[in-house]
Amino acid sequence: MAYAEFLITAGWRPEKQWRKAMNVIRTCHRLARLSLLSSGIVLCRSPSYVKIKIHDVEDDQRAAAPFTVAADDESFKGLVKDKREDCFRGLGGGAGIAAALASGAECGIRGDDADVAHRKEAFGSNTYPKPRPKRFFRHVLDALSDVFLIVLLVCALVSLGFGIKEHGLKDGWYDGVSIFLAVFLVAAVSAVSNHSQGKRFDKLARESEDIAITVVRAARRQQVSIFDVVVGDVVVLKIGDVVPADGVFLEGSGGSRIFFMGVPSRAHLDYPLEPPLLEGHALQVDESSMTGEPHPVEIDANNNPFVATGVKVVDGYGQIVVTAVGMDTAWGEMMSSITRENTDPTPLQERLEGLTSGIGKIGIAVAVLVFAVLTTRHFIGSTRDEQGKPLFDKRNLTFNTVFSGLVGIFQQAVIIIVVAIPEGLPLAVTLTLAFSMKRMVKENALVRRLSACETMGSVTTICTDKTGTLTLNQMKVTEFWVGTYKVQSVAAVDGAVVNLLCQGAGLNTTGSVYKPDNISPPEITGSPTEKALLSWAVKELGMDTDALNKKCKVVHVEAFNSDKKRSGVMIRDAATGAVTAHWKGAAEMVLANCSMYVGEDGATRELGVEQSRNLEKVINVMAAASLRCIAFAYKYVDGGEQSKIDDEGLTLLALVGLKDPCRPEVKAAIGACTKAGVAVKMVTGDNVLTARAIAEECGIITKNDPNGIVIEGHEFRAMSPEQQLSIVDDIRVMARSLPLDKLVLVQRLKQKGHVVAVTGDGTNDAPALKEADVGLSMGVQGTEVAKESSDIVILNDNFDTVVTATRWGRSVYNNIQKFIQFQLTVNVAALVINFVSAVTTGKMPLTTVQLLWVNLIMDTMGALALATDTPTKGLMQRPPIGRTAPLISNAMWRNLLAQATYQVAVLLSIQYRGRDVFGTGEKSNGTMIFNAFVLCQVFNEFNAREIERRNVFSGVLRNRMFLGIIAVTVALQVVMVEVLTRFAGTERLGWVQWVACLAIAAVSWPIGWTVMSSSMAQPSPSPSVLRDHHGEEEIVMSSSMYNNHAIYSDV
Repeated sequence: MAYAEFLITAGWRPEKQWRKAMNVIRTCHRLARLSLLSSGIVLCRSPSYVKIKIHDVEDDQRAAAPFTVAADDESFKGLVKDKREDCFRGLGGGAGIAAALASGAECGIRGDDADVAHRKEAFGSNTYPKPRPKRFFRHVLDALSDVFLIVLLVCALVSLGFGIKEHGLKDGWYDGVSIFLAVFLVAAVSAVSNHSQGKRFDKLARESEDIAITVVRAARRQQVSIFDVVVGDVVVLKIGDVVPADGVFLEGSGGSRIFFMGVPSRAHLDYPLEPPLLEGHALQVDESSMTGEPHPVEIDANNNPFVATGVKVVDGYGQIVVTAVGMDTAWGEMMSSITRENTDPTPLQERLEGLTSGIGKIGIAVAVLVFAVLTTRHFIGSTRDEQGKPLFDKRNLTFNTVFSGLVGIFQQAVIIIVVAIPEGLPLAVTLTLAFSMKRMVKENALVRRLSACETMGSVTTICTDKTGTLTLNQMKVTEFWVGTYKVQSVAAVDGAVVNLLCQGAGLNTTGSVYKPDNISPPEITGSPTEKALLSWAVKELGMDTDALNKKCKVVHVEAFNSDKKRSGVMIRDAATGAVTAHWKGAAEMVLANCSMYVGEDGATRELGVEQSRNLEKVINVMAAASLRCIAFAYKYVDGGEQSKIDDEGLTLLALVGLKDPCRPEVKAAIGACTKAGVAVKMVTGDNVLTARAIAEECGIITKNDPNGIVIEGHEFRAMSPEQQLSIVDDIRVMARSLPLDKLVLVQRLKQKGHVVAVTGDGTNDAPALKEADVGLSMGVQGTEVAKESSDIVILNDNFDTVVTATRWGRSVYNNIQKFIQFQLTVNVAALVINFVSAVTTGKMPLTTVQLLWVNLIMDTMGALALATDTPTKGLMQRPPIGRTAPLISNAMWRNLLAQATYQVAVLLSIQYRGRDVFGTGEKSNGTMIFNAFVLCQVFNEFNAREIERRNVFSGVLRNRMFLGIIAVTVALQVVMVEVLTRFAGTERLGWVQWVACLAIAAVSWPIGWTVMSSSMAQPSPSPSVLRDHHGEEEIVMSSSMYNNHAIYSDV
């Protein structure tokens, strides 16, 4: 191992060389830090010199950590899966297993690339094989499995046989093969689209499965992908986490915590230790995903140390050492046999299936009539060829002529059905959902369930939480009170009070303080509230976590949850043995359990009615200033064993106010919701005054809503269901709410006919997230349990992203409506033209191949063009889409009937009079009908981009997919008419005829503009007054269709 050693002697004269010496020492420290990150070598200190080892890249390839457990030991692999307690005890419990895996509670595994790779090679990776997705040819077969396409292929086969028999191989194969090619082209384009969307869905599914896991590696707590968890990893678990791998409970050391380089607490460690997690306390898991039993199971080192993959932490916190990953776990075996493909149709797809079925029945009816008419005309000699001769000659009656004629007529009838049935509707839904999901991920909204995209378009009220969603989630302590004294300087507070506060902040926490050296600032982790309190304690109170952990040992912990709104810890002084209970939480709740309070001089005073009222005023003043008020309290208790921390008769230690500023974009986002007819409700666990202040700042409470109510959770709980139903529409802010309040509110809103969506981040939010029509979990602060219960994950915890999801939900529905309008126009025009022509002339103007080409334009290419449009500003300036709103609105009927009527009229005119007007023959006239019909659809695709607005060109240049589809369609149409004449049954057209076709098609634009100009403007919603539940204060917010539907959440 090559390295350089630099010795810096201390022989300089300090009066002349002190500047240089300081620079050298500072440089040494920095080089040491860089070296330690990769090598983990101890930085040795002495009074006279500092020794630094700088390693080669080869030094990173250190020897693999030795395991005393064989990687192929089946009894060890099944340790958790089979709950082998004898193996657990034989290896020395959790600590012994960790040591056998070259790991430990304090330091975890070494964690460098070589170590992780070695563990993966020995024990496997935390992945499992998934069923192979559909291959491309499988999608082709699915596309060809359509019954009418199969019938058409049979007809093509018969046509091929009769054609070769009648005209020989040289000329007789063309009609049959042309139909074959056209059918396979339609199937191939559909398969390409479905295959690409399937790959996109798989990619999004993988992204949703890749969650971050907190582990201890190289004595530092860090986050890694769930797929990178390896055997030996020490995984940190807290409420709401999903266990990523099989493991056993690992008791924490509870000993001293190392902060500075070069002072290791254990001889074998050659890197600085981060403060380890406190010992596991009251760790409970939900094993229903594995056993089906819904009751929480307690995990401890003695009675039940086994923790299986996939179970959820419902209370407490702790550490496990991973013993098996991937396919060595029961979860991996189960998941590898489950296909990820979701074949369940979304609600919109179910409705479209009904529409497709209805249109298909009409198409079949028309096809039957056409078949009957054409058959009758054919056999009575009314159908004639281009030379005017009857196609059926009674004098030369043979089986071949009869059967060939029937096959040709049947083929035409079948192609009418193929064109009439809108197979593109399911494709359009898939396309727009896949497109929307991909774009929503880029805008920080990860869709976990497809139906959520559609349902978001029907949301009319958004009830959101506060912290991190409406605010920046960047908390900072801005006020500090000891008793009724507002502290300006910590120096004015008695030292004993400061020491107790350091204990309450530094030990009653799930956060951590990591100081890499004595120069760099400390790295603080935890929730925003915990980070703010720890940062304040370190910077303002001078808290030394290392000394604190040496002096005190944690005896018992009660973790924070949304019901209690406080957390507690019991500690024992190492020197005296005295036991102290510390509590921290919502100020008014902690204050209610206090009988004494501490003054700034350190004296303890009785908390009487007057003092209690004064402290409540302090809390209310901070709350009115939109500060979150946290109280610290303590109590000296007996040193005996206690299963519960005493929370009665506490002594109030201090009050602190934390400021979390509103997001700068949230007010504009709430204003956009109001314009869109979407009401915003805030449901939070904060004090009612804090909630009101934030709601006013964000624009949820304005001066136009006298009927609005600000209510607290306990008031709502105390009401009867009938009373709750009577006020639920008028609630604007619910403060001090519990998860149960959230669930009941969702149920009441749904009873009133609302479409409810809930935002939540905690484990206890899961029932409300599942009950809601759309559950929105927070990606930053949300627990894994909350995310699994939700439909959409808001990756940045920002309310503006919730509004974005609503906009995309409306876009999904709007894009489907655009496509329906476009496709039905083609369907109506094609059916009427073919039926009328068949009845009056005995033949259809469009050949089988031409109709298949129209079907391709209408279905696949039309879906690609119209289903991938991005949301427009106009979508958020109209009322929400009702849950049962008709798929085809009156405006759509107006637009499509106007265009279809025009197309039928002009094309039938060409059918009857085109030869005389343009001086063309029979085939050229048919080509003009085909060309004009296709170009009409191309021009009408622009009209279909808008249903209500006249400016159909708005944003068209930004939609490259749409412009590309239009360009490809026009280019291929030119090829069909001018090049593939025999394949398409066309004849080349002159420039006059092309100009005529373009002019006929271009008339679609003024017709669309004229029809849309007749639409009536929708009336805007009327305002309504915000009051608190008692009706004493009037504060207002805008009300816009509050009696429709809702989204919901909590802090």
